[in-house]
Amino acid sequence: MELAQVNVARLRAPLNTEPMREFVAALPRINRHAEQSPGFVWRLRSEHEHGVSVTTDDGRLVVVNLSVWTSYQHLHAYVYRGAHGGFVRRRSEWLDPTPQPSTALWWVQQGTRPTVEAALQRLRHLRGHGPSPRAFS
Repeated sequence: MELAQVNVARLRAPLNTEPMREFVAALPRINRHAEQSPGFVWRLRSEHEHGVSVTTDDGRLVVVNLSVWTSYQHLHAYVYRGAHGGFVRRRSEWLDPTPQPSTALWWVQQGTRPTVEAALQRLRHLRGHGPSPRAFS
């Protein structure tokens, strides 16, 4: 089994504006760091280095990050240590806080590459029903 993760972040400003300049400039480096990290398997890519973006119902831009890892320990080490860890500590500069979970994890068969829609369904399940084998955090 491998561990899939999705996280959804509502941006404080559009990606092409000055408040987001540092965030956007660092994304290629942060993504390379993920790909070179122990336990990394796959991440969703789009034509933009920042990942997949979707517009929410209220018109605010939301960035969706979707990846697969060999273990929780490897994912945790990437998220909270090194270059990405520094960005996690500064997230309030670029991302709006949310009272709901913004990350969902679930186990997938080796070789499975989740779709954005499937991942967002897992996140909605976690928000509506709490942690379970279907989605946890």
